[in-house]
Amino acid sequence: MGSRVPEVIDALTALGRSEARDQLADVLVSDGPEIAGDSGPDWLIVGFDGDPEGDMQAAQTLGGWVGLGTRREEQWQVTVAAIASRGEKDIRDARMRVYEIGGRVEVWLAADPSLGLVGVEAAIEASQLSQVQTGDGVQAVLLLTVAGRAFT
Repeated sequence: MGSRVPEVIDALTALGRSEARDQLADVLVSDGPEIAGDSGPDWLIVGFDGDPEGDMQAAQTLGGWVGLGTRREEQWQVTVAAIASRGEKDIRDARMRVYEIGGRVEVWLAADPSLGLVGVEAAIEASQLSQVQTGDGVQAVLLLTVAGRAFT
C-alpha cells in the first residue's frame, strides 16, 4: 500500500525536533511512544496519544483511485499529543503549556500546509483537552488530529 502517512509522521517529528532547540525548548519530542529514555514534564508526541494503556493508534487513512487508476488519493489523520505535567496542583499552568506546545504545530501547518512534501495538504482538524489531578500533581493532554490528503 502506497501510503504517505510515514512521510507525514517523519515531517512532523522533524519539525518538532528542529524547534526543540528554540520555540519548544524543554519539550521532549518523540516519534510515537517511547519505552525508555528521557523523561520530562513537557512532551510533543507524533503518532501516539500519550496513553500507555490506550489503543496505540498512530494514524488512519481512507483512499480511492483518481482518474483511470494511475494515482491514488489518500485522506489521512495523524494523532499528535502535547503533554504538560506539573508536580503542583495548579492545572492552569499545565493547560496553558499544552496549548502553547500545540500552537507550534498550528504555526508549522499555517506556514507550510504541505509539510515540505509534494502532493500533501495538512491542517489541524480537531483537538481534545484532557486534564487530571492526582496526589502527584496535575497533567494536561491536548490531542491534535492533524488531517489532510495526499496523492500517491
